[in-house]
Amino acid sequence: MDFDYAHYMLTQSRKGKENPIASSPAKEAYRKQLADSLNMNRTRILAFRNKPPTPTDAVPSEWSSVQQAKPVKARRYIPQTSERTLDAPDIQDDYYLNLLDWGSSNVLAIALGNTVYLWDAADGNTSELVTVDDDVGPVTSVKWAPDGRHISVGLNNSEVQLWDSTSNKLSRTLRGCHQSRVGSMDWNNHILTTGGMDGRIVNNDVRIRAHIVETYSGHHQEVCGLKWSASGQQLASGGNDNLLHIWDRSVASVNSPTQWLHRLEDHTAAVKALAWCPFQGNLLASGGGGGDKSIKFWNTHTGACLNSVDTGSQVCALLWNQNERELLSSHGFTQNQLTLWKYPSMVKMAELTGHTSRVLFMAQSPDGCTVATAAGDETLRFWNVFGSPEVAAKATRKAVPEPFANVNRIR
Repeated sequence: MDFDYAHYMLTQSRKGKENPIASSPAKEAYRKQLADSLNMNRTRILAFRNKPPTPTDAVPSEWSSVQQAKPVKARRYIPQTSERTLDAPDIQDDYYLNLLDWGSSNVLAIALGNTVYLWDAADGNTSELVTVDDDVGPVTSVKWAPDGRHISVGLNNSEVQLWDSTSNKLSRTLRGCHQSRVGSMDWNNHILTTGGMDGRIVNNDVRIRAHIVETYSGHHQEVCGLKWSASGQQLASGGNDNLLHIWDRSVASVNSPTQWLHRLEDHTAAVKALAWCPFQGNLLASGGGGGDKSIKFWNTHTGACLNSVDTGSQVCALLWNQNERELLSSHGFTQNQLTLWKYPSMVKMAELTGHTSRVLFMAQSPDGCTVATAAGDETLRFWNVFGSPEVAAKATRKAVPEPFANVNRIR
């Protein structure tokens, strides 16, 4: 820093620019030579006497090369065709029923007309569980209990049968819940929740003789979708009245119909497809029928609609990937396709075709990798859409165990 030069530059040199004085060429040449000799031709007032030191890397170069060499996650291969196809003769082409379910013991149940068949995914063997009489059938819904051994069978005459799949014996019949067919069911531990064409939703405690313990009243038409959240605290119900209800288990009433927590009226067609998010407990996906064609996402604590996506066709069923942030939807006219969506961007990752009629029913294998679909074209197809079991097992092992998971909690 040269204060004398700085003072000259800030005062004297500016005078020459603002008040030019005529001078001869000889005087001008002498002035330039004098300025050069006195180092007065600099244009900067502040300057480094020496070059600044070159910056050193905070991270050693060998470390940074290791970081750059980290492999990018490979995109998962998604087969575009089903890996297996089985015949499903006499399956009812009815949007409001739920005729397919995959139990925790890796056995798939499917209702074809008056008969429930069991397909063991481990060995590929098929067996008949029950064929009901015409006066009580056809079978209108099937749902495995959490133990993977017992299965509930909803009937056209309003009754629900509980079967032991190991012994192929009828355990009990639940009567008096509904006045017409039972098209939707879901389990919450020992509670079997049933939804009927009469618009009623009933909680049945299968351990006791007087099995009806709570009722939920809110739908005006057939209840075609029922799903309990993973916590067992919230129940989602969808109906042919275009309504979606969220019910809170903690305020369920025994003596009078329970009031809903949220009544969601955004859909413009029947709401059958329901799926609770596995990685966010209060996130619910719902799908609308042919007059709606949308998938909507809900915060079930607040009742807020977080997003709505127009799929272009009837949404029949929804399933979340258990290991990745993805959602699978099945559709009706015109393509009868399965669509895999990335969440939350809702970018289409794949569209799987093969069914020639609307894909009414979907079920997921216990390992979360394989999806079974059944359609009005009387075929049952299996899709390896969510990855291989080996990758899923690794993802499960990566999960950090909850501390003190083996210690009993104080309730």
